[in-house]
Amino acid sequence: MPVRSFRPFRHRGYLLVWVGALVSNIGTWMETTALSYFVADTSSAGASGLVAAAGFVPTALLAPLGGAWADRFDRRRIIAVSNTLFGLVSVAVALLVSTGHATPGRLAVLSLLGGCMSAVSWPAFQALLPDLVPADDLVAAIGLSSTQWNLGRIVGPSAAAVAIALGGVATALWINAASFVAVIVTVLAAPVPRRAGVRRRVLVAMRDAYRFARVTSSVRAMVPLMVLIVLFGSPFLGLVAQMATNVFGADQSGTSLLVTAQGIGAVTAGASMGSLSARFGVGRVLLTAGALLVPAHVLYGLAPTIVVAVPAVAVAGGCYMASLSSCASITQRAASADMRGRAMMVNNIVLGAAYPVGVLAQGVLADVASLRAVTVGAGVVLGVAMLAVVAGRGPTTVMALLDGSDGVGEMWDSGERDRQGGVAASDAAGARARRRS
Repeated sequence: MPVRSFRPFRHRGYLLVWVGALVSNIGTWMETTALSYFVADTSSAGASGLVAAAGFVPTALLAPLGGAWADRFDRRRIIAVSNTLFGLVSVAVALLVSTGHATPGRLAVLSLLGGCMSAVSWPAFQALLPDLVPADDLVAAIGLSSTQWNLGRIVGPSAAAVAIALGGVATALWINAASFVAVIVTVLAAPVPRRAGVRRRVLVAMRDAYRFARVTSSVRAMVPLMVLIVLFGSPFLGLVAQMATNVFGADQSGTSLLVTAQGIGAVTAGASMGSLSARFGVGRVLLTAGALLVPAHVLYGLAPTIVVAVPAVAVAGGCYMASLSSCASITQRAASADMRGRAMMVNNIVLGAAYPVGVLAQGVLADVASLRAVTVGAGVVLGVAMLAVVAGRGPTTVMALLDGSDGVGEMWDSGERDRQGGVAASDAAGARARRRS
């Protein structure tokens, strides 16, 4: 792997945060795998979709609050406090399963609470990354951030399988609850430059985010593509356990195999983002990854055996992660330091709204028809919709906008835009006065 993709590790603060987040995410994926198997073994695909979606709904609802707080308060403290509360929610999940009182409804409620903590923490974590590395290493840092998340996806399922074999599902859940300590300690220890917070009310922060997405050409071109990719291309993640258990007839090890394969694909993509974006441009990476996600989806849905499904889901995982990393890079590069939390609000609202809708819809449709048909159909619809969006404006134009090479709207700053808006309004008022006179 080219050295450029790993340059962020030269910076102590980034390395500390990366390691702490990795430990925590291994625990998170242990819980995700254990609960997916627990629900799939006892309930329907619709129930799996409900539990998976519940954790993402708060991302859309609380993204404005998280974004505003990320620009106003100490980002490290936001991460530490929210992860402490998230750890307590994980303790409650472990207690429910340990005592035999867990049901899909109760797990969905706790997943919703955990999602609230994540929705507040995630914008602060995203906005913190550019404070830990120089601008030239930002895309690589975002790619490596997704890599540590998906390394957890690789290690977590295997660790969950061992924990379940030794002590049952509850054992994996207790390990996850303990893993939150790692991210709390490392984030607080990371050296981060001091900055002045930006006091913006939540509704004003939402207005900032809307204006940012509207006037920044690269983000404006990216958002429709991200909506399509998340809505149609991501729900397979929440239904992996259903595919392994109810389509291929495998046990918990089958779920771990598919989740691990998806993680390997995502890790490979994330670790390559720095080099790929430097060579081809982040816009080309986004469009190519989105296009390759279509045949990967179709092949995964049509796979006759789990052995054939493994490489297909690995490619799908890599393409999806490259797409999300590209979207995050486009937004982060276009925002000023004090605007990052509100800027990423746009991405988080899309992710938090589109994923739950997609996974719930596909889960319900899978109960009515079949998971194979739904997976293939989602891939086909994604391909047609992306083609329509790109063809509508022209591939060359879309790519130029995504890469910011049109020079419009880059490094958007809310204060500067407010000043420009005030000057423009004053000029317009003066012109009207002169016409009246």
